[in-house]
Amino acid sequence: MNKRLPAILAAIGASTIYGINHTVAKDLMPEFIQPYGFIFLRVTGAAILFWLISFWGPKEKVATGDWPRIITCTVLGMVINMLLFFKGLSLTTPINSSVITTITPIMVLILASILIKEKITLLKTAGIFTGLAGAVMLIFFSAGSTVNAPNIPLGNLFVIINALSYGLYLIMVKPLTAKYHPFTLMKWLFLFAVFINLPLTIHEFLEVQWTSLPSHAIIKMSFVVVGTTFLTYLLNVYALKQLSASTISAFVYLQPLIAIIYAVSMGADSLNLIKVVAAILVFSGVYMVTKKKTETRS
Repeated sequence: MNKRLPAILAAIGASTIYGINHTVAKDLMPEFIQPYGFIFLRVTGAAILFWLISFWGPKEKVATGDWPRIITCTVLGMVINMLLFFKGLSLTTPINSSVITTITPIMVLILASILIKEKITLLKTAGIFTGLAGAVMLIFFSAGSTVNAPNIPLGNLFVIINALSYGLYLIMVKPLTAKYHPFTLMKWLFLFAVFINLPLTIHEFLEVQWTSLPSHAIIKMSFVVVGTTFLTYLLNVYALKQLSASTISAFVYLQPLIAIIYAVSMGADSLNLIKVVAAILVFSGVYMVTKKKTETRS
């Protein structure tokens, strides 16, 4: 069986969850939980889940020389990335946040070529910019609500830094995926994330009125912990075993598209010709970056 196909499906699954998350998480902040309190809930819940499933995985010992890289990946992928994304999302709009993250593939393409000498093919470059064109169309032709968006410029800036941090995380974690099982990596990354995030997040976490939360808020929080955190990180690290960091990052282009599809399905948006063309560009871009040449591995 072609090992790339499950990896591509895993990356699509992760991006689908992320696309829905922009709206789901936004609906919870700040009425039910503050952004930093949400991060403590995410990393703690995910850490518990990863340690539980790790008992069904291989018993691997992490090499001493890999701990610095693991700590760095934690800071990039589970601290800076998460803190700034949720803080930025609380200040800006879901559409803004979902589209700004589309700068991640270009950042990864450039950084991967410099840091890990990842080969940049003409087809992959064309695919990244084709997907970007579709995402940009969604930016300028999708009118988003500015309700509950108190500081859009600052929120946008935080999301931009988040995108850079996540891009660096994908590059730094890539070599580790070749050495360790996903369960091994994730249990240690999220365990460290709990303690590193603790001083910044515990105060807002303790402010949550847990006993008075409505059922819909609990369901959405569970989605963010289990779906947006546990499943997406697991799916992406699995996909990285077969796909390059720049290829994985290109799936970010699906997020604004998924966000609109989700909004349409919920009756909060409608389809038009611009969105259909943008969707075609996004899917074409993703196809181009995931297409494997016979003689090379992307």
